[in-house]
Amino acid sequence: MSSPTGPASGLPVRMPRPRQPGRHRRPEPLVAPEGAPALVLAVPGTPSAATRSLAEEVVSIARSELPGLDALIGYLDGDDAEFPTLKSVLAYAADERTARYEQARAAGVDVKAPDGPVAVVVPLLAGPDSALLRRVRQALMDSRLAAELTDVLGPHPLLAEALHVRLSEAGLARADRARLFTVATAADGIILASVGGDEAVQAAGITGMLLAARLAVPVMAAALDEEGSISSVADQLRSSGSQQLALAPYLIGPEIDAGLLEAAATEADCAIAEPLGPYPAIGKLALAKYTTALGIAPQQAQGTPVR
Repeated sequence: MSSPTGPASGLPVRMPRPRQPGRHRRPEPLVAPEGAPALVLAVPGTPSAATRSLAEEVVSIARSELPGLDALIGYLDGDDAEFPTLKSVLAYAADERTARYEQARAAGVDVKAPDGPVAVVVPLLAGPDSALLRRVRQALMDSRLAAELTDVLGPHPLLAEALHVRLSEAGLARADRARLFTVATAADGIILASVGGDEAVQAAGITGMLLAARLAVPVMAAALDEEGSISSVADQLRSSGSQQLALAPYLIGPEIDAGLLEAAATEADCAIAEPLGPYPAIGKLALAKYTTALGIAPQQAQGTPVR
């Protein structure tokens, strides 16, 4: 039996651990501010069960990093039935915010009337793609709602880490240089495949430099949506001494048909890694875009150190 002052005699008493003083104390966990706008992930490409699974995993990672986060998914090519469009998701976010406010008022809670953006829209894109971003902006305009659009996820060291992991999973790169793990099929030159034209190639090139530092092999970016770009970069790498090339998609996945990647690998006569997909860094970067837009301090997203 327990008494009003604690457990009965003989039972251990668990006392709360005192908060550690000084600059080495653990930071308070970050939570979503009360009444914060929703994070809406704008997903390009043709919707499918695989695309939905990928997007749901990305927002799940974001929610795990920021408890209380309201995260939704809108599809650029949705049908508003199985795959809600970005415009309809923004309308839903606005309706939900109004409903929460009215419920609080009806319960006698003194709450501030909602203001500011109803959502922060984060494009599920590793690099800039002007055509897709133009469609996202148009959806925001069509919604006639206050919503903020963030930049794309890259370039960022975490994306270089993700590319490294995808290459190592395909047996095209060492998983850990420090352990001198030998991969017989490791590539000695990497083609970083992007979509979005010259701007996307330049942005991919920044992440490519970080990837080159991790792998200690040359990395060059090329555009999947520009005829001859992949084969031209493959020729440049081979003329500089690389013999065993690999194609690393600088893509999340939904933004391009997988057949184009296979065709590009055949054109360059090289092996290919999987797209970035729902790698944990993608969810963390999406959340970082959201928290930066709101001006709150997130747990800083960093890549693993270059070995």
